[in-house]
Amino acid sequence: MDHLITFSITVFTGFFAIMNPISNLPIFLTLLEGADKKTKQRVNKKAVFIAFVIVCVFVILGKFIFELFGITIPAFKITGGILIFYVGFEMLQSKKSNVKHLQQPNIDENIAVSPLAIPILAGPGTIVTAMNFVSNASYVHIGLVIVIFGLMCILTYITFSLSEIIASKIGDNVISVIGKIMGLIIAIIGTSMVIEGIKISFDL
Repeated sequence: MDHLITFSITVFTGFFAIMNPISNLPIFLTLLEGADKKTKQRVNKKAVFIAFVIVCVFVILGKFIFELFGITIPAFKITGGILIFYVGFEMLQSKKSNVKHLQQPNIDENIAVSPLAIPILAGPGTIVTAMNFVSNASYVHIGLVIVIFGLMCILTYITFSLSEIIASKIGDNVISVIGKIMGLIIAIIGTSMVIEGIKISFDL
């Protein structure tokens, strides 16, 4: 039981750091600038649902994908760790996503699919993090990862629903600080994955 609790906390921390609803608020607000409340809610629901489905597919089919392409666990952990570290490092350097906002005020609800669902919510970092947690896990652990990611999607939906209120209350500076803290956590998680991959490779 203690192991499952520790695993659950680790998974939640990983997902929260990589998705970070608070730091994604400015992106959501900019993409939907000028949209009415109903449009924002529709886009919010669609984006979160699509992100959940995408990550669940990778979580459930993770082992099959490994076997199909002959991917070893150590190789995945090392490569994934480097990728996640890079994402965290970019956040620490205050580099923002290349996909920032629409050039025109007209709202295209397809932004729920891209860029909101992919790559902002279910980007490479999120997928790699999810697959890492289930790369050598039991069905109980896989179930926990899906439930916890579902919880993260709910938190993201709530955060985006209250985006304007939250942004006005905490301000851009606080959002920036939170983003840097999450970047540090992500970088540490990536480093841990690399170390774990090296240990498995050399039976350390």
